[in-house]
Parts: sequence; structure tokens; C-alpha cells
Amino acid sequence: ILLFYIPIAACQSDAMAILLRHDAIIHYRKNSLRKDRQTLVFVNSLGTDFRIWDEVTEMLNADFNLVVHDKRGHGLSDLGNSPHTVETYAQDLAALIDHLKISSVIAVGLSVGGLVVQALAAARPELVRALVISNSAAKIGTAEMWAARVGAVQSKGLSSIAEGILERWFSKSFHVNKPNDLALYRNMLVRTSGEAYVACCEALRDADYLHRASSIKVPTLCIVGEHDGATPPALVQDTAHRIAGSHFELMAGLGHLPCIEDPRGYANLLKTFAEKLT
Repeated sequence: ILLFYIPIAACQSDAMAILLRHDAIIHYRKNSLRKDRQTLVFVNSLGTDFRIWDEVTEMLNADFNLVVHDKRGHGLSDLGNSPHTVETYAQDLAALIDHLKISSVIAVGLSVGGLVVQALAAARPELVRALVISNSAAKIGTAEMWAARVGAVQSKGLSSIAEGILERWFSKSFHVNKPNDLALYRNMLVRTSGEAYVACCEALRDADYLHRASSIKVPTLCIVGEHDGATPPALVQDTAHRIAGSHFELMAGLGHLPCIEDPRGYANLLKTFAEKLT
């Protein structure tokens, strides 16, 4: 048997990169960061990891600097010390941007990620050139809704609510036509630890940027799927209306994760938005 020792420094490659925080290891991936290209950073949704961006980033790789990361408690990142707030996730994102020595990023956040990028813009505006608030809002859900979800996960496990979550994540067409893909995303969901899922639910419960949305001054794109069962179009459009000059984009026929259902259409929206900034 041959054993190989791989030092931590060897993990700092594009394939497996690590950011050390005070209480957690944050897993991220980037392409070759070039000074002559715009940079997009991505924040994944509750119960997913950065693989939800794979097809989108593949389509954008030739034209942009790209950074994806597993927010704490998801994918390969540590949960760290609970409880967390949306600002906790935003601090991780700011630390990653600082670590990579980049700035003026286009911050793309999906669902809870949309709140994270709003928190980033509020706390570290010098880092943010533009925002993409995808399938998200200035406030998501009610305290009662999040309490019910937390209670279900704590008493019966995440798998007990998985089917309902998948119904909100994806359109009926996706359920019918891509059952194998659906099974994989169910695995991604239920393999998230219950503790991490609950911590993120509690952060969502407490996040309220309704009165801060009007203070967002950077160019902002708000995206939603027509059949999004988690953050319906009216909710996302309300947030868009609160942000002066923002652009609202409805993706027809899609659910809560349009980057998965229509990665090409999603990538084209990001590319068009970014090109208008130059």
C-alpha cells in the first residue's frame, strides 16, 4: 500500500480550495482570475452546494472571473459555531473576496444567497459593483413558517420534508422529464446536515432587509422563475420595486432553481447584465 502525504498548500488549487475562517473551513472554487475581466461570485441556496452553478459557470468561464463557494454548513464547508445570521454568511463571503484580493464584484445570490449578497452590499459596499438577487427577496417567509420547518427537521429529519421542498424547487416539467436529475438533487438536499439546515432556516427567519432595499445604489438584477414555489414572482418583483433602477427578469416555465433548469438562459441573463456594466 502506497501512502501519499499532501500538504494543505496543495489544496489551494482551482479544484479544491480552502479558506480558513476563525471557526470554519470554507470550501471554494475559482477559475484563473484575470485583471482584464469582470468577476462574478456566487452564493448557493438553502440545502444545496456550489454544484448548482456548474453548468452556468461552464458557459461563462471564457469571459469572466468566477468564484463559487459552499456557504458554511453546506457542501464541504464547516458549519462553525451556531447560531448564524445572514450577516455571518456575508462575512464569510467578504473574507473570501479579501482573501482572493479582488473587489468590484458582481455578487450573485440565489434564495438565501440573495439575502447574503444584500448583506454584503450593506456591510462592505466597496466590494460590490453590482448585485444579482435571484429567486430571493428583501425578506423571505414568516417566523411561523420557519418555526414549522425547523420543528419538522428536528423531530422527523430533513427527508420528511424533502418532497415538498423539491416541488418548490423545480417546475412540474422538470419533475416529469428529468426524474434522475431530480433524484440527485434530492440526495444533495437530504445529505445536508439537519443542524446546518436548521441554522440557515433560523438565519432566514431573522433576516429582514425590507427597509434597507431602497439604500441599494449599485446596478441590480432580480431574477425569478415563473413557477417558483419558494419565492414567488410577486415577492421578488416587490423587492425589485424597492431598489431604484433595478431590472426584473421572469424566467418562463421555471421553478426556484432556474440555474439548474435552464442554465443557458440563466447564463445569458448574467452575461447581458454584466456587459451593460462595462
